[in-house]
Amino acid sequence: MSAANEHGQGVSHAKDSALPQKAQEAVPGSVEHKVPDALHDTGSNEQTGKVSHATGKSIVPETLQQGLPEKVEKVVPNALHDTSGAKFSDGSVGK
Repeated sequence: MSAANEHGQGVSHAKDSALPQKAQEAVPGSVEHKVPDALHDTGSNEQTGKVSHATGKSIVPETLQQGLPEKVEKVVPNALHDTSGAKFSDGSVGK
């Protein structure tokens, strides 16, 4: 496949990826942009909200940090994933 079809299949939108090239080309572009950039970097994390709010040390792998919903990221203890001072999309600030 050399060109994308109407579903965005046939090309990869990633700058860097851990996924096999054939898999990148087979999935629709809409799905491809939902994968955290730490695993498949399409540069879309800022638009999709898949960002880490860690402001300090974290033992949580970057891919999981980007994939977890904010509400989960907020409740993880700072000893494991420090979000102190982070600004969340709902306007709250990490403690």
